[in-house]
Amino acid sequence: MTTKNYQRLLVTAALPYANGPVHIGHLAGCYLPADIYVRYQKAQKRDVQFVCGSDEHGVPITIRAMKEGTTPQEVVDKYHALIKESFAQMGIAFDIFSRTSNPVHHETAAAFFKKLYNEGLFEEKETEQYFDETTQTFLADRYITGTCPVCGSLSAYGDQCEKCGTSLSPEQLIHPRSTLSDAIPVKKKTKHWYFPLQNYEPWLKEWIIEGHKEWKNNVYGQCKSWLDNGLQPRAMTRDSNWGVKVPLPDAAGKVLYVWFDAPIGYISATKELTPQWKDYWCKEDTKLVHFIGKDNIVFHCIIFPAMLKAHGNFVLPDNVPANEFLNIEGEKVSTSRNWAVWVHEYVKDFPEQQDVLRYVLCANAPETKDNDFTWKDFQDRNNSELVAIFGNFVNRTFVLMHKLCNGKVPQLHNVHLDETDHALIADIQKAKTKVEENLEQYKFRDALFEVIDLSRKGNQYLQKKEPWKKAGNVAEDPISQQLIDNCLHLSLQLTANLAILINPFLPHTAGKMLHMMKVVEKMLEWQNAGSLNLLRVGYSLRAPQLLFRKIEDEEIAAQVQKLQTQSKPLNNTAAMETTAPEYKPLKPEIVYDDFAKLDFRVGTIVAAEKVVKADKLLQLTIDMGFETRTIVSGIAEHFTPEAIVGKQVTVVANLAPRKMRGIESNGMILMAEDSKGKLHFIHPEDVTENGSEVR
Repeated sequence: MTTKNYQRLLVTAALPYANGPVHIGHLAGCYLPADIYVRYQKAQKRDVQFVCGSDEHGVPITIRAMKEGTTPQEVVDKYHALIKESFAQMGIAFDIFSRTSNPVHHETAAAFFKKLYNEGLFEEKETEQYFDETTQTFLADRYITGTCPVCGSLSAYGDQCEKCGTSLSPEQLIHPRSTLSDAIPVKKKTKHWYFPLQNYEPWLKEWIIEGHKEWKNNVYGQCKSWLDNGLQPRAMTRDSNWGVKVPLPDAAGKVLYVWFDAPIGYISATKELTPQWKDYWCKEDTKLVHFIGKDNIVFHCIIFPAMLKAHGNFVLPDNVPANEFLNIEGEKVSTSRNWAVWVHEYVKDFPEQQDVLRYVLCANAPETKDNDFTWKDFQDRNNSELVAIFGNFVNRTFVLMHKLCNGKVPQLHNVHLDETDHALIADIQKAKTKVEENLEQYKFRDALFEVIDLSRKGNQYLQKKEPWKKAGNVAEDPISQQLIDNCLHLSLQLTANLAILINPFLPHTAGKMLHMMKVVEKMLEWQNAGSLNLLRVGYSLRAPQLLFRKIEDEEIAAQVQKLQTQSKPLNNTAAMETTAPEYKPLKPEIVYDDFAKLDFRVGTIVAAEKVVKADKLLQLTIDMGFETRTIVSGIAEHFTPEAIVGKQVTVVANLAPRKMRGIESNGMILMAEDSKGKLHFIHPEDVTENGSEVR
């Protein structure tokens, strides 16, 4: 990729869905890194706009309204306000936080669709789709559940099995049911307009595979996997009365697909923000950056760019730095089970502690792999890093300055600078470059480490210099005061530099430091980083205030208890000990002839290995007695390859072959899933001859 001389930046953060509050996984996924990046770019005095807004269309909105006995508009009004407030409380400083229910968005999205339609780019198809006769609702893929044909999970969705990670369609589910009424869905004819993604596959391969090798590995790898498997036409309309109406005369009761309309929300939000919106969307010298979570990669890297390419008047994203997922206390975030740390509750439980959460989420950011948030780590990072390192250095410097230099910035006596002084000066000047390089490469965790490491070096510098010990020699040795002056002058200049460097990460903390130093916000401009003349000699500074407070064990215990209490019994050990497990209802009755069609055989796993770029899949080689087979199974999160070699299993032996991640899988392993979600092999009690029939 060639480096461009960009004149402006447009930064977007994924539109949060307005059917629930914001949790810390959302913050860590895209909103915090986006905010850090934008604050840094604005400190560089670059022309940058930061746009976001609530995504207020789609089936989940109408479903929640139906369940709550209210209207979709009331649902989105409620959560838009809560989400916007939560972001503001955490210092996520959007230039605009809009809504896709705004008229300007409806107009923009409809016009975008109409242009593609007028140019003959859509394929009009009549297909049969699943329909819930009880609720009279066409069912989105996510609102159909059934048995996964790959791993046998009983709770796979119509678009994906969360147990094995396989992408599915509703037609592939065994015994599908509606999540709205538990009725068996039926097929009903409906007409929709499809965007021919396959026509853009050659261009996407050149643009991404050849043109954006600098993208993060998780983003590049997922894009390559989609492109290698081949793209298919995708319906860009849905049957619903909630959303952007399809702007065609024969499209009553149809709206734009939420993943067609939602990314256009970035454009409509920019329209609301500035009359010069075309400068940010239509000029080639604009750098467009999308911050998202990994579950949105395909939409932002393949579908939306193909839409922009088809339209022809818009710039394409320069980068899409997607993060992985943040788990909580060892378990995946689950809003349905209320296993989450909600932002609006955090700011009430820890008032004025926004920067502590920002720090922990950045220091532990899931930049390259899923990471885990624990309240114990939250406490440790606050007490051991923010309080004991960063806050301690700033506080010591101010206390010593007031005690030994009359509360004023002392003079620097160059003649008495020694090797330790020069080393600190070099560290201050090098820190700017290190932080800057990491931020430009979207390595926020590494950039934050450099800032904390600089404060750690400040503490080490004070310990070596020990100015408090020299104070007793000032009367007899005038040079002692000059050495004290040098130490505290450099420590104060370091403090000012820390304010600049920490500002993108912890803006509230940087504000406190500005107040203590009695300087204006202009000092936080990035060009000032590395300077040793930020605080004028003789300038009086305010008394120190603690930047951070220690978090006590009782506070952490209360949060852990709250998390366990608010969540549903699935992960509450005490409740599980006293509550009988909930059993899934029996599937519809079948006749013996249906069962007799299945051929179950005993086999032995003779080899197992992980499937590349598929965290949940294992490739198994199974001795069936009469032949050796390859079977791909979604059990990698439950078993290591070495632990299952030699184990006998029961195989559905006459299942049609199916390709997964380019590997042909010939059969299915039978597993039992207990109430805790743990998988168990179904196998003979005694070792049995491979190939034996199971009846």
